[in-house]
Amino acid sequence: MKSIEATTDQGQMVKPRELIEIRGAGPLTLSERRAFNILLDHAWGKDLLQPQHTFTIPTNNLKQDGQTNQRLKRSLRHLQQTLVIVIKPNGDEVTSQLLGSTRVKPNGDLTYSFPAELSDLLKDSSVFAKLDLEVMKSFSSKYAFALYEEISRRINLSHKMTEELDVQDLRDLLGVEDGKLSTHHNLRTKALEPALTEVNAITPYQVTILPKKKGRKVLGFVMGWSVKDISGMKKAYAELQQPKVGRKSRLEGTQASVIDC
Repeated sequence: MKSIEATTDQGQMVKPRELIEIRGAGPLTLSERRAFNILLDHAWGKDLLQPQHTFTIPTNNLKQDGQTNQRLKRSLRHLQQTLVIVIKPNGDEVTSQLLGSTRVKPNGDLTYSFPAELSDLLKDSSVFAKLDLEVMKSFSSKYAFALYEEISRRINLSHKMTEELDVQDLRDLLGVEDGKLSTHHNLRTKALEPALTEVNAITPYQVTILPKKKGRKVLGFVMGWSVKDISGMKKAYAELQQPKVGRKSRLEGTQASVIDC
């Protein structure tokens, strides 16, 4: 089945692998990542395959946590200015912006389009993730947001439940910006641990990322994933209903999914 033909339950969206496994999205903030997904979900359907087809959405659907019009416009410009790299199955390397032209109308509607390169990428896409919209809105870490998308894409691979990653693979997977968190300690404490803690707390998935070491040097990582049992699902749902404020303190001591290294 092609990604564009996939159906979802209420409260879900489809995101093709080609738009998850991208390089260069590190500078995007959490709110910008959410906004892109909302725009993609709103446009989802056969019209998305038509290059530069325009879509219209109320700007209120995009505003998050009291976001002003000016902040939203800055986020849209950042999506337009961010160049990402997508590797196609045949090895072709495609560079594209994430968002095409936009127009904010006086009535509060936003008209927007996607670059032709992105539309072309989706024509033959057949691997995708189904994302829960409530979960997507509930993350407080952009690294957790990225990890959730990556695991959602892998969770239905019946033949595979682990994957080996080198350090750059992990940085790309978490969406860590080039030049940031360059030491292993900072990568672990600022990106990896917060991502694992939040994904394991509020999603249906249990994820582990363990280091592969030679002496004291970390050579890479082994990532594993599974679907939680009923008890785990209930705990995740209960935490999902709690406010994001205070989550860190509620979850202290639960970071057992990554070894101190």
